[in-house]
Amino acid sequence: MTICPALLEPVFSPRPWGARSLAPFYPDKNDLAEPLGEAWLTGYECRFANGPFAGKKLGEAWAEMPVEWSGTALETGAGFPLLLKFIFAEDKLSVQVHPDDAFARAHEKLPDGQPGRGKTEMWYAVQARPGAEVLLGLKESVTRDALARSISDGTAEDSLVHVPMSTGDVIFVPAGTAHTIGPGLVLCEIQQYSDFTYRVFDYNRRDAQGRSRELHIEKALQVMRFGKQLGGKVAPVLLQRDGFKETFFVACRYFATEKWEFSNRAGESTSPRHFELLIFLAGCGSISWSGGSAAYAPAQAWLLPAALGRYDLAAAAPTSLLRTYVPENPADFALLARERGADAADAARLVFV
Repeated sequence: MTICPALLEPVFSPRPWGARSLAPFYPDKNDLAEPLGEAWLTGYECRFANGPFAGKKLGEAWAEMPVEWSGTALETGAGFPLLLKFIFAEDKLSVQVHPDDAFARAHEKLPDGQPGRGKTEMWYAVQARPGAEVLLGLKESVTRDALARSISDGTAEDSLVHVPMSTGDVIFVPAGTAHTIGPGLVLCEIQQYSDFTYRVFDYNRRDAQGRSRELHIEKALQVMRFGKQLGGKVAPVLLQRDGFKETFFVACRYFATEKWEFSNRAGESTSPRHFELLIFLAGCGSISWSGGSAAYAPAQAWLLPAALGRYDLAAAAPTSLLRTYVPENPADFALLARERGADAADAARLVFV
C-alpha cells in the first residue's frame, strides 16, 4: 500500500453559539444562514482527499489501515484516538464537563456499541479578541451541594474560575473539569475521540422550535472534580534554532502537542510506533517525502503514516502548524524537549499524568 501524507476534508457542525462567517480559515463559509460552531478535522465522517484511502471516510478507512499507517503501539481494534476541531465561539458555550475513561466505559456506549471513552482535551487559541476568556475549573471552595444550588438558580458560572485568553494561549482540560468557552475565540481543540458532554447550564437558550438542549446534571455531578483542579493555562517551552521556532505545549497519555513556526524549511521523521497529525494554522508550501510531494494550505489537517519516515516542509509563505500524536510514554515528550535544549524543570511541567 502507498505510504504518503493524507489530507482530510473537514466536516462542519451547526451550533447555537457559533459564527456566521468562518473566514479567513474557510472563506467559502461566509454570510451563513445558521451559525457554525465547529469544523471537525478528524471526525469519522471526514473524507480523505488523496492517497490510497481517497474518497473514504476516516471511520471506514481506520478499520482497514495496516500498521504501516496506524503504527504498532495503538490498541488493535480501537477506534481512531484523536479528534481535532476548530471551535468558532461567538456566544458562550454551555457550562459542561466531560467524563473520564472509567465513567464513560461504565455508563456510555460508542455508536458502534463499544464501551464509551472519556474526554481529556487541550485548546490552542488561534484567535482571541480583546476581553475573551474561558471559564475553567471550579473554585476550590465550591462543594457539590453549592454547585447543585447554583445550577438550579442559574448562577453556575459563579462557581468557575475566569481565565483571560490571548492569541497563542494553551489550556489543558482534563476529564472532570467544569468549563465553558466565551465569545470572541477561535480555538484548535485536540482531544480524545469522544463526544460525551454533560451540560449543567445552557443560558436558557432555545432553538427555532422553542426547544432547549438537554441537560445532564446528575451525571455531571458524578464526574465533576471538586477541590484542587488539575488543568489550566499551560506555560509552553519555546526553543529557537536557525530561524525555526519549536514550542512544546503539553503531553498526557492521550496526546502530545507542539507548535512549529518557520519561514524556510522544517522537517522530522515519523515513528513506526504511531502516526502523526499536522494542523496548518497559517502559511503555504509543500510537504515532501521519499515518494513525492504535496501542497499544504491553512486550516488543513494531514495524517502522516507511521512508516512515512523522513518528511520535509518547504514554506512558500511563513508557516505555523500544530503537530500532535499519541505518545507511548508522555515523559518522552519532556525528554525530547530537553534534547532540544529545554531546562529540565521547564520540560517536566509540560507532562500531565
